[in-house]
Amino acid sequence: MTPAHQPEPAPTPPAPPREVFLQVRGLKTHFFTERGAVQAVDGVDLELRRGETLGIVGESGSGKSVTSLSIMRLIEDPGKIVAGEILFDGIDLIKLDDEEMRGIRGNRIAMVFQQPTTYLNPVFKAGDQIAESLKIHRNLNDSEAHEQAIRLLEQVGLPDPARRARQYPHELSGGQCQRVMIAMALACNPELLIADEPTTALDVTIQAQILDLMRALRTGIDTSIILITHDMGVVAEMADRVAVMYAGQIVEYADVYSLFESPKHPYTQGLLGSMPQLGEVREELQVIRGVVPSLINPPPGCRFADRCDHRFEQCEQAPPLIQLGDRREVRCWLYADEPTAPAVPTATSVALETGASA
Repeated sequence: MTPAHQPEPAPTPPAPPREVFLQVRGLKTHFFTERGAVQAVDGVDLELRRGETLGIVGESGSGKSVTSLSIMRLIEDPGKIVAGEILFDGIDLIKLDDEEMRGIRGNRIAMVFQQPTTYLNPVFKAGDQIAESLKIHRNLNDSEAHEQAIRLLEQVGLPDPARRARQYPHELSGGQCQRVMIAMALACNPELLIADEPTTALDVTIQAQILDLMRALRTGIDTSIILITHDMGVVAEMADRVAVMYAGQIVEYADVYSLFESPKHPYTQGLLGSMPQLGEVREELQVIRGVVPSLINPPPGCRFADRCDHRFEQCEQAPPLIQLGDRREVRCWLYADEPTAPAVPTATSVALETGASA
């Protein structure tokens, strides 16, 4: 018999916010050429919590990869980090000397590079390159390191991993080199994994396997992930939060559900609207008119203004990142509390294979 006055169960308290352990503040990375300084990254701010996956999206040349290379302190001449802070677990990476940074890079922070054949050493075997990191950062002997290297190659889906470990990069296909790079990145169970187009050149079966590995790393040891990709389906599936980059700046920052359901910045709306959708027949795909502005001499106002259908007078001034709520920001005057601003456009409807929709 049910009691007449059964007490209501106590509500479950909300989980406390995770610790922020990566903060990028005012990051500017420029490349100095004969024609002038290319402002590849110009004032980027972002944060990442432990166990969180941040997707960074945007078209080619938007600054995604340069942002990640800046965090890794791998910017080469003629590039230079000219301003900002990169705080990793309270340590400003920009202030570290080369030896101190080597103790973090490949150990606490690892990266999967977009062009693996460029970053693999052509004169060392694949297994030796993976084992080297294990010997340096995990103090394994030669035998232990090579056994672990073979296990890692097996985890990333390389057939006959013992034989692949004895091969040089030129003896492997592009997709196989990509998996060697992923194995190197996962070797030391990093606290932060930066993955720049990690599934490029892989078939869909191996793509799914690599994404599963990244999920396991995140859930197993609380690894945080920065995922750089053009594949919005991967972002919808993997990311907790998304930063949209355009012309060297972040133009929108939101949780993944809010971004796909209600994109705010006109560039984000155009980016999502240009995607083909399952079950929908179109005569033409939507495109964003115009071209990306020069980053040697960018416009003084909004960098997207010349391509935007909602441009108005205030766009001649550079917009700040405007707070729209808890950890949601947009760099657009349409959302400023200004009497001259026109009505905010309706968000572009988005439907992904994953089920996210406007």
